[in-house]
Amino acid sequence: MTAPQLLPHVQALAAAISALPGTPLTVYIGGAPTGPAPLPDTYVVLYPDAGTVVAASLADDRTELAGMVQATCVGSTPEGAIGTADRVAQAWNGATVVAGRACWRPERLGGPPLARDDDLVPAVWYLAVQYGIHSIPA
Repeated sequence: MTAPQLLPHVQALAAAISALPGTPLTVYIGGAPTGPAPLPDTYVVLYPDAGTVVAASLADDRTELAGMVQATCVGSTPEGAIGTADRVAQAWNGATVVAGRACWRPERLGGPPLARDDDLVPAVWYLAVQYGIHSIPA
């Protein structure tokens, strides 16, 4: 049995956000780009941890994946950041679909309070929400 891979899980989470109906929500992984092009008014940056591969039985078959993904929800206003967090929660309200894996619905674990980032021009608001992920072979 092959060890579970983290990347397909992160890609599936990003795809679920991108597939939301209505105004498209831009998703970045590991940080927002810097450069001359302006960022959208609202966007999400996913910060996954490395995850833990857990033995699924006494046979030491390490096929279970457990981890955490932080969705940093950014907006030009406090309401934009909170609304973006609500959209992420909506996107992740079902089980994540990863080929060959049975995935639990991401579990909202909380995170730090809403904050303003004055290091960016113009300043933005962000709400970082952490989610637990878990999957086993299908």
